[in-house]
Amino acid sequence: MSATFTDLQKVRRPIADANGLSNAHYIDPAVFEEEKHAVLGANWAGLSVAAAVPEPGDAIPMEFLGQPLLLIRDRAGQVRVFLNICRHRGMILVEKPGKIEGAIRCPYHSWCYSSDGRLVSTPHVGGPGYNTHEGIDRSTLGLVEVRSHIWRDVVFINLSGTAAPFEEAMANVIARWAEFDKPLYHGGAESAFQLEVNCNWKLAVENYCESYHLPWVHPGLNSYSRLEDHYHIEEPGRFSGQGTLVYRQLQGEDGAVFPDFDGLSDKWDTAAEYIAAFPNVLFGVHRDHAYAIILVPEGLDRTVEHVHIYYATPDTDEALRAKNAQLWKGVFVEDVFVVEGMQRGRHADGFDGGRFSPAMDGPTHLFHDWVAGQIEAYRDLPRAAE
Repeated sequence: MSATFTDLQKVRRPIADANGLSNAHYIDPAVFEEEKHAVLGANWAGLSVAAAVPEPGDAIPMEFLGQPLLLIRDRAGQVRVFLNICRHRGMILVEKPGKIEGAIRCPYHSWCYSSDGRLVSTPHVGGPGYNTHEGIDRSTLGLVEVRSHIWRDVVFINLSGTAAPFEEAMANVIARWAEFDKPLYHGGAESAFQLEVNCNWKLAVENYCESYHLPWVHPGLNSYSRLEDHYHIEEPGRFSGQGTLVYRQLQGEDGAVFPDFDGLSDKWDTAAEYIAAFPNVLFGVHRDHAYAIILVPEGLDRTVEHVHIYYATPDTDEALRAKNAQLWKGVFVEDVFVVEGMQRGRHADGFDGGRFSPAMDGPTHLFHDWVAGQIEAYRDLPRAAE
């Protein structure tokens, strides 16, 4: 049980009678620590994208929930995630992004690892001039690999190692977007950007799930893709979001548009969908481009949104890509004052978690209910009750 116990019963009620998660889930360090294990660590969470390590040997050190990790594309071309620590004394191995030309060498005692994590060299481990020792079995001392899976170029990780296989855990959303199971081409440097927001990561998910706020927060977008053009997407225990029946392709000055993904049904001529894949990845799909937003918590009230935009072909117009990225960045920036305002509002002692509009807030309530269910399951585990 967490140091700060929170009552989740009201959250799990039917939407017309439910309250949202209490303030503690946004401002209490003890609850944040609980959620790191129960919600983010126990499930398939987004870490980065495979496009970040495009060539064999490319490696990026990063932190997720305080864990030092290494994202690397090994010599065989497989993207892997390891704990970024030497098995000898726990020293950080890689400090800066770059290409691993030879072995991954520990700067402390020079133990060396291959790009696939095998321990390949232990200099002087048996004494000066002796590089082996009967007590050191290299085959059992490779880098600790973190369970990972790539879908829509997002590198998902399961820190606990206990989640169901990715294809099972995410089966419903994979099936929903089966038509988009095609190669994705990252738009390059101008199609990747970050937004640093002063809010708990869950508020970014909650805001993304619903279209209720469009008329007031996104008036430009709402001018053609109106509130009444949107519909809810709700898959209890899996994902939620919104779709629109009105999508207009971006055009260049010469009328050019991005190429469509091949083989899409007629529905996508004018439709688009936006889904939050629980816990922390936000996806969007359109006939001619897609994006992924990975929400990385850097504290209970700080989140970095990593945005990546993809296309159906690798040779799309650079100027049009830049225009598209600026358009989406403008939309996402419009949400910043909302999520930061809600974060500040969570310090009001009289706030009871809020109520939901039964007609408009279904996707957001579904996310709250899912989070509450994950926490309840975690609290039932023997290790959480000790």
